[in-house]
Amino acid sequence: MTYDNGAAPSARTAAAPADGRTVNPASGQASGRAADRSGGPTADPAAKPAFGRAADPAGDPEVDPSGGPAPDAAGPRADRPGDMVADRPGDVVADHPAEATDPHCLSAEEADALLRCAPWRRFAVVGDSLAEGLGDPTPGYRTESWADRTARALRRAAPDATYLNLGLRGLTAGQVRAGQAERAARFAPDLVAIVCGGNDLLLPGFSPDVLAKELDLLFGRLAVPGATVFTYALANVAAAVPELRGGPLEGGVAVLNEVTRTVAKRHGAVVVEMYDHPAGADRDLYSADLIHASARGHAVIAAATVRALAAEFSTGR
Repeated sequence: MTYDNGAAPSARTAAAPADGRTVNPASGQASGRAADRSGGPTADPAAKPAFGRAADPAGDPEVDPSGGPAPDAAGPRADRPGDMVADRPGDVVADHPAEATDPHCLSAEEADALLRCAPWRRFAVVGDSLAEGLGDPTPGYRTESWADRTARALRRAAPDATYLNLGLRGLTAGQVRAGQAERAARFAPDLVAIVCGGNDLLLPGFSPDVLAKELDLLFGRLAVPGATVFTYALANVAAAVPELRGGPLEGGVAVLNEVTRTVAKRHGAVVVEMYDHPAGADRDLYSADLIHASARGHAVIAAATVRALAAEFSTGR
């Protein structure tokens, strides 16, 4: 798998604010430094992800004309042997025993069986911190985002597959559209994940209609003939945290999901349903901020993603 954003997946473990601000889950409101509407976040420069991609917000993807990976000055590339966690079942069982026995996760063999005939060769991800892959580590699970896990599974099905992740924390849907849609389109993906809207929800004056218009433009730009687009109905964290039930965060996520489902349907996109996922009531599915998935959450999301994609191409829709 070639990574064309010039950065391999990282596995940093320094806990920090998620999107350059603090969020009170009980009120559903953000405080501190919010995203700059001009197109980029104004996060605290000291803030680092618990884990996630070291995304490059500037410049275009670099692709080696020879077909190989572009030179990488930022660190090891993920397509070199040893740079990514091995997929061998013995490694998962020995080093990540909880993941190996989690009924909501997929083994490499299970994912391979589901994606054996997958047609995709160019996988792009656009969005905010959920696309970037922030989250807290979970003992017994690989510290790897849902997107990197999905890319790994696709690579096993097609070793020549290429992966571009433009996800960047703190961005609203409009900022994702303005800063990432054209870059992703130039990559000419045949599989696209669009993950944004959560930061819109946390801003004062949130408007579902405005969000729907921005998502319509974003989906419309990337849902081109020959491309499969997918997105997510986010998990209901209130199912795992009783004090949040009936509060603004639970209601807001329900509204966000409904907007996302409606727009996705208009553009023929696949919706990976996490809202009522059977693991959604498990507290360890979420990071300490109750906004992002934990390492276990990323593993569960990746499994749901692979299943949804497999169902999509098997039906030939």
